[in-house]
Amino acid sequence: MDQVRRRRFLLAASALLAAPLAAEGQQPANLPQIGFLCWIGCGGPYYEAFWRRLRELGYADYRNIGSVDQHAMGDHVVLENLARELVGLKVTVIVADSTVTALAAKKATRTIPIVAITDDPVQSGLVASLARPGGNITGLSLVAPELNAKRLELLKEAVPRASRVGVLWSPGFSAVAPAFKEMEFRASALGVTVYFPEARTMMELDSALATMAKGRVDALIVFADIRTISQPELIVRRVRESGLAAMYDHTDLVTAGGLMAYGASFRDVYRRAADYVDKILKGVKPADLPVEQPTNFELVINMKTAKTLGLTIPPSVLVRANKVIE
Repeated sequence: MDQVRRRRFLLAASALLAAPLAAEGQQPANLPQIGFLCWIGCGGPYYEAFWRRLRELGYADYRNIGSVDQHAMGDHVVLENLARELVGLKVTVIVADSTVTALAAKKATRTIPIVAITDDPVQSGLVASLARPGGNITGLSLVAPELNAKRLELLKEAVPRASRVGVLWSPGFSAVAPAFKEMEFRASALGVTVYFPEARTMMELDSALATMAKGRVDALIVFADIRTISQPELIVRRVRESGLAAMYDHTDLVTAGGLMAYGASFRDVYRRAADYVDKILKGVKPADLPVEQPTNFELVINMKTAKTLGLTIPPSVLVRANKVIE
């Protein structure tokens, strides 16, 4: 077994141990298979929320999971090979955790249904429209561009002194171009300068944080990627150690110690992805399933972290928070 396949096998095995869903014994040969295609590795609370929802829907016997090697961050060759491998395994449906994985899955197959969790599936060319996806892809849009402008606005209001804001992002996970454009437009109106340091690896993330903490920026926005999803405590700790006030785009990072977050619940998004898989397994075609956008957004603030950073969150921001962690 070559190295990539071996690591993929080990990752799939560890995922099964973390979320056992099947009874003991041999799997039936005709058991439907869900192929997970992940940018780095499948795991974490959102992945667990997906499987928990499937159990609620009656799929207690699922075990078949394919995933991208967790050490392949930024390696599109590995990603495309694994996408083709999932197609070769004839999985019943593919769940893609980002724009880049969804594009790899689309390149590998035009027939196997794909449930994609992406920022903007129309802009990235995954679907024809949200209402009528067409083809074999549907899923959930995180509508990131508009939300990132709102996050910048809230961060500026919470940290009025911030005139320079860094935006940490990882290539391959987010549809960053429209988000950058929207944020730069809003930043101009707010009198804020924004920087977009790329952090493809943990080493690059540490380097970017160290540079910005030395006076390059006054505050920080952290874009979602697989690290913030699978290792929220680690990411939050690294950011907190930099001494920068940070806005995140999913609320679990505030529970993990982040300062504040505004956005849809990623747990809910992954649970809804399970609903899409359920419908597809029951015979509904992806082309007939409109891409869903979140309708409920939450602002969560961690006052413990604010105190640690020496910040006083203005009442005008606190009054709009859905949840305040004291």
